[in-house]
Amino acid sequence: MHPLPRPQSCPQIPPPPPRLPREALPGGERKTPMPDSASSRLSTPFRWPRSRDMVWFANVLHKWLTVGKAGQNWVRFDLDRFTFPGGGTMFRLGADVYIDEIEKIINLKDGSVRTAIDTGCGVASWGAYLLSRNILTMSFAPKDSHEAQIQFALERGVPAMIGIMATKRLPYPSRSFDMAHCSRCLIPWGQFDGLYLVEVDRILRPGGFWIFSGPPINWEAHWKGWNRTIEDLRSEQSTIEAIAKSLCWKKLKQKGDIAVWQKPTNHVHCKKNRKVFKKPRFCHARDPDQAWYAKMEACLTPLPEVSNITEVAGGKLAKWPERLTVVPPRVYSGSLEGIIPEVFQKDTEMWKKRLSHYKALNSQLNVAGRYRNVLDMNANLGGFAAALVNDPVWVMNIVPVEAKVNTLGVVYERGLIGTYQSWCEAMSTYPRTYDLIHADSIFSLYEGRCNMEDILLEMDRILRPEGCVIFRDDIDVLVKVKNNIDGMQWNSLIYDHEEGALNKEKIMVAVKQYWTAPPLPHTSS
Repeated sequence: MHPLPRPQSCPQIPPPPPRLPREALPGGERKTPMPDSASSRLSTPFRWPRSRDMVWFANVLHKWLTVGKAGQNWVRFDLDRFTFPGGGTMFRLGADVYIDEIEKIINLKDGSVRTAIDTGCGVASWGAYLLSRNILTMSFAPKDSHEAQIQFALERGVPAMIGIMATKRLPYPSRSFDMAHCSRCLIPWGQFDGLYLVEVDRILRPGGFWIFSGPPINWEAHWKGWNRTIEDLRSEQSTIEAIAKSLCWKKLKQKGDIAVWQKPTNHVHCKKNRKVFKKPRFCHARDPDQAWYAKMEACLTPLPEVSNITEVAGGKLAKWPERLTVVPPRVYSGSLEGIIPEVFQKDTEMWKKRLSHYKALNSQLNVAGRYRNVLDMNANLGGFAAALVNDPVWVMNIVPVEAKVNTLGVVYERGLIGTYQSWCEAMSTYPRTYDLIHADSIFSLYEGRCNMEDILLEMDRILRPEGCVIFRDDIDVLVKVKNNIDGMQWNSLIYDHEEGALNKEKIMVAVKQYWTAPPLPHTSS
């Protein structure tokens, strides 16, 4: 066992050594001058909330969207940076104006809507502007001809991940989101027996909302510009309306270009009307929360049983911000092995204490804006993210598929967001997209499952230069990790557990260094 420092007060992890001079920019931002190699020209990102509206071109070397979406206010290119006016294909006047229109149909102010999902999100402006309304959005889009849209979103400091609706379930548990959104997302909702709307139904909480804008909604006003026939658009809308009705959704309102449906709070009536709607049938003997490489099926995920027509299936959620700390329904019901209300409450208090200890070890955690995108690789009940709720960060809470208990549903019931992941595989994100990674007992969990080196290389891929990793694990495990990251040009120090030196679990704080490979030598022909 390596000897550990025993100072009276915890030392600060040393800042990265100076490498390149920097020039001051307006607003206190600083831009790193370009290194020699054009392929490695990175700049220090703008800090939140300024990053919502602009990012450096050097960090996302893709201009196609500024041309392909020039008339839709997605993104603009200006000298050395991209700016984001907040527009979208169906909200060219800006996301705030568009959200105001949604708010005329759905109450977005009383805390009943906290988690949202944006399918086919573009550069995630809808989710970016919902943050100021205390609504946390999981934005996803594929890596397709709209090159780097998720990379733009993450560079802006907005929650996002690469994803697509195809043949597998989305990597979220059932009853996760208060609100789902599609703004001309190009998902064929009316095809394949409504398979994709069935999947949206699975991840919507009871009483949740689906918001849809774009073809065929309001086709009467747009059919000429969409270059489609009236008959085609009318038929598509009729098909979507019929599928929504077969899911027992209620259409609340169609106002202008926006239509909103609401999922029922339980399935009492829905089970009765299966005599009328033969499809989709209810799924049988399938875990509704199983969503890692799980095949989509055109069957309706049944909601938990209720004792009367007025009861909310699975338990009513508290409004935000109370829902962050009250015992979640999944815990209160006893449906998770070994997790009872007392365990949840102790976990919440424990992570407040642990975060205070982390901030003593790494003073950069006390600097507002120093970190924005945070990844918790083994989130359990979401306690680390809950402790950070008052800091200007967002947290992607990962529940490993190898974890003993599937707790991601609890994370969502608390009003937080996350996804499933196996750390034996790569994560669906771009390189250099997270500022801070929290790795609690990851290497103990994966011992014998996959190589430590592979997990560390994936962490290195997704961590920004000068980003930080906080490891928690047994000291013997951390020593092995340290031996590996020393060879990856990371700086690291091991510290005692917050309860003292006698605890065998230790903490290691590491910083990824900024370095580039030397240019290849020129060879004469």
